[in-house]
Amino acid sequence: MSEPIISSHMISIDHIQIRSARPFDEVRRKLEETVPQLDRAIMAALNEGDQARAQDYGDRGPKLSIFLVRDHGALLQIAGAARKALQYEIGNPLTASKMTRHQLAAALYAPLRVALYEDEQGRGVFEYDRPSSFFGQFGDEQITEIGRDLDDELRAALLGAAS
Repeated sequence: MSEPIISSHMISIDHIQIRSARPFDEVRRKLEETVPQLDRAIMAALNEGDQARAQDYGDRGPKLSIFLVRDHGALLQIAGAARKALQYEIGNPLTASKMTRHQLAAALYAPLRVALYEDEQGRGVFEYDRPSSFFGQFGDEQITEIGRDLDDELRAALLGAAS
């Protein structure tokens, strides 16, 4: 039996912070109103290979959806200091499929992760890593280009919520 092979390489990530002048709760509300929850029915259709439904979703569905929300602020209750802090998984299952068909390792970053937390003045702050900066590591221009599209789509969604 042979030993596993481990390899490693460093990548550079472009980290983004968007500070809103608006209260956390308002920023959260705007984000969740403009970026819908993922339609679980589309996931089932995609898993069944329903190409017609996938095409329709690609044509008419949202560019981004919220896959999951985790309440990281509640975790701080263990330290007696609960805060408003959420982690979102945001993306598009068709976009993920376009990348992973070229490099399965791209699944590591799909969906994207975004943190929204309340600063000391009660305002909302987004933090995330620019998608093209981590998708570029795969050396595949098709994946990197999709990452650039995600840069624009995610930035627009977050700026819309922060404005």
